[in-house]
Amino acid sequence: MRASSQFADATAGVVYIHSSPAALCPHVEWALSTALSSPAQLRWNAQPADGQLRASSDWIGPVGTAARIAQSLRTWPVLRFEVTEDPSEGVDGERYSFVPGLGLWHGSTGANGDVMLGEMRLRALLQAAEELDAHGTFDFRTELDRALGAPWDEDLEAFRQGTDNVGAEVTWLRRDVG
Repeated sequence: MRASSQFADATAGVVYIHSSPAALCPHVEWALSTALSSPAQLRWNAQPADGQLRASSDWIGPVGTAARIAQSLRTWPVLRFEVTEDPSEGVDGERYSFVPGLGLWHGSTGANGDVMLGEMRLRALLQAAEELDAHGTFDFRTELDRALGAPWDEDLEAFRQGTDNVGAEVTWLRRDVG
């Protein structure tokens, strides 16, 4: 049995900036530096899907860092990004996705990367289906897809292609833990 706590103090994750205008890149790095309390020096590459720029970086920091990163990046509605936080002892993983026009989506993830829907979320979907379906205004499949982040995944898929930049520099961002 651990003497300290049942929850992990630190975790790791990845931030993917799938699409950013060139003029916004320094601001994105500044926002990441602020969220991580560590300098972010991203290597930007061309994004073939829309002619803008993309970058990615691994990060290490306290549990909850992904939320801070997503909050700082969502202020620019023209960005397309994802932030992941790995599951750690006593804490589920997280994924945040942002797409212009759809906004920010958040989901909890299990150790295998699957999005997990909690009991209360499922019960709310079922209750809404029962109450609204009588009027023909509730599509359970569509609402379940939204809860799982499917519209965000569909939009981002074209931007995820080719993200394995051969020869690309790997940048680790670190936020002091403890």
